[in-house]
Amino acid sequence: MSMRCEICGKEPSFGNSISRRGMAKKKGGVGQKITGISRRLFRPNIQKIRVNVKGEIRRMRVCARCIKGGKIQKA
Repeated sequence: MSMRCEICGKEPSFGNSISRRGMAKKKGGVGQKITGISRRLFRPNIQKIRVNVKGEIRRMRVCARCIKGGKIQKA
């Protein structure tokens, strides 16, 4: 089961998860230090909904942005 929007093709993307320690300068500390960086996954908000496509109703995996943007017509 793919995490991919069937309308716009949006799929998971990678980024970094940054771990920090220490208190921020504006809170009275000496500043935050980075103690580790690890890769993480940003997943799109995919919904499985019934869609009216050219007169026939079928299930599609569509991202929330396409649903809100009106790119599909719900059945």
